[in-house]
Amino acid sequence: MVFRLRLGIGARRRERCTLLFVVVIFLVIFVGGIIYLPGGEGADSSGEGGFVRKIQRIFNSKNPNPIKPPKKHPAVPETDGMHDPPRDHHAEIETQANLEQKFGHQKDPDLSDEQHQRIKEEIAREKAAFIKEQKQKEIEIENERKQQLLKITAAPHHQGVETGGEPKDAQAKTRRDFVRKMMKTAWDGYQNHAMGHNELKPLAKRGHSAGIFGSSQMGATVVDALDTLYIMGLKDEFKVARDWVAQHLSFNVNTQVSLFEMNIRFVGGLLSAFALTKDEVFKIKAKELADKLLPAFKTPTGVPWALVNLNSGYGFNYNWASGGSSILAEFGSLHLEWSYLTQITGENVYLEKVNKIRKVMHDTPKSDGLYPNYFNPKTGSWGQKHVSLGALGDSFYEYLIKGWIMSGETDHLAKDMYFDAMRAIDKHLIRKSRGGFTYAGVYNYGSVESKMEHLACFSGGMFGLGSKHAPSDLQERHMELGKEIARTCRESYRNSATHIGPESFRFEGPHEAKALRQNEKYYILRPEVVETYFVMWRLTHDQKYRDWAWDAAQAIEKHCHVGVGFSGIRDVYQVPPSHDDVQQSFFLAETLKYLYLIFSDDDLMRLDEWVFNTEAHPLPVSGKNR
Repeated sequence: MVFRLRLGIGARRRERCTLLFVVVIFLVIFVGGIIYLPGGEGADSSGEGGFVRKIQRIFNSKNPNPIKPPKKHPAVPETDGMHDPPRDHHAEIETQANLEQKFGHQKDPDLSDEQHQRIKEEIAREKAAFIKEQKQKEIEIENERKQQLLKITAAPHHQGVETGGEPKDAQAKTRRDFVRKMMKTAWDGYQNHAMGHNELKPLAKRGHSAGIFGSSQMGATVVDALDTLYIMGLKDEFKVARDWVAQHLSFNVNTQVSLFEMNIRFVGGLLSAFALTKDEVFKIKAKELADKLLPAFKTPTGVPWALVNLNSGYGFNYNWASGGSSILAEFGSLHLEWSYLTQITGENVYLEKVNKIRKVMHDTPKSDGLYPNYFNPKTGSWGQKHVSLGALGDSFYEYLIKGWIMSGETDHLAKDMYFDAMRAIDKHLIRKSRGGFTYAGVYNYGSVESKMEHLACFSGGMFGLGSKHAPSDLQERHMELGKEIARTCRESYRNSATHIGPESFRFEGPHEAKALRQNEKYYILRPEVVETYFVMWRLTHDQKYRDWAWDAAQAIEKHCHVGVGFSGIRDVYQVPPSHDDVQQSFFLAETLKYLYLIFSDDDLMRLDEWVFNTEAHPLPVSGKNR
């Protein structure tokens, strides 16, 4: 009995000790957890002040869970079910900090307002310091990545592959040097006054950006000028441009951009620079951008949206485009770049996307064999029946014949689609004026408007380039169309006071190849006319094409060279002209490149080895220049 009593007392003591031990362990864990909660208040959190503040925030809070603040569900942007909502890392950090400050600290009635305010200010300072530190770490990581890109160099045996091309003719050499000097002027003005901006305002001496690039400055002129600088042998300028791409070109921006413009200017420009130099920096950047553009293809038909947000991937179309349709020239001008990207990366996704577009275009029924300019990517049906070799339609056809050539003449679907389309266009759109000028009109619901756009002047070169690949019954006809369209577009230049052609020109009554409306009289440094001169020169070596190109170069120098660069003009029939103060990036990519090549030897950028995208960025024909 005594033994049992003592045993019971001993048992109770052991139970108390055990209970006390459990309580102590709990307190240690509890207090330790408080002290080392994530997002603590800085280096002194383990000190007395930090501990007291944490205890105050926990026990004065109305939060039923003393360890975690109550959850707040942020508003989630609506999506179309195909795209994830945009995420911003810094915004998430700031939101977390704001939530902690709001819910982790409730006003203690034992503290004065002044003490309470000091606590709030201290928390805010510490959170700001934390965010700043995180951002600085990200900057350091990005800078390290840029330095690694700078260390990448082109393979030595590819250096200078496509420079040179000095003509044997002294006159051609003088003219070529003249154009090279124009390029130097345009680049220097941009580099000195707008480097990193998309374009230059040569009179205001500052940067400019069109809406097609979204709200971000991504150096469109740098990327567009890369291959021109390289081909012209402007080595120092090319090095500056190359290093800017490696250090500063970033597509991690929250902005909506034109899929078409980002592809032909940026993807095309970067791939061309890679093809010429084999510098891995350009391939890396081209792939980065293409991956950012991939979400635009998430449509029921696979035909992409016109616009895409580079951050969220959200795609959509212009409201004005025939009920929100996609545009033929835009989604039809991806094949050259994306097929080459698959070739150099080994990733099939890029080629698969553009092959899908090609198949949809081929399989969708077409009235009279014509491709309307609008296609609904949701329903798979054509929009309003508007057909053009100019705006909205042009480069779709260009990429068909060039796709055939670039494939090493293996893409038979592209070839068949091109010549079928050209038969229909020749029948329904090609017209001859009273004065004997051949032009490509604008087709609307069965009627053809008697005007031709400057943009459509590229088609002279396209017909000429395709003539050698045409069926026997079309070869002579297509070469003749190339020559006649070149002559017509030359007439539009000859008819103006500046000897520069307008945005569009008409054939009405006594007027031949002349703009009759004020909104058609401007010139924004476009390349299409000299592009046709270049192709026709290479195909025929008829001296008139060089002479016409020289007239255009002199006129542009005389009337468009203002301030620190070149500007478009508002009325080509007015001397002296009024300027729009924009040096378009395509002036350096296309206009000056084609002028330079016209006066160069044919061995520089041979037409059987290179294909120019619609921004004049050369890409190699399959099996050549690898």
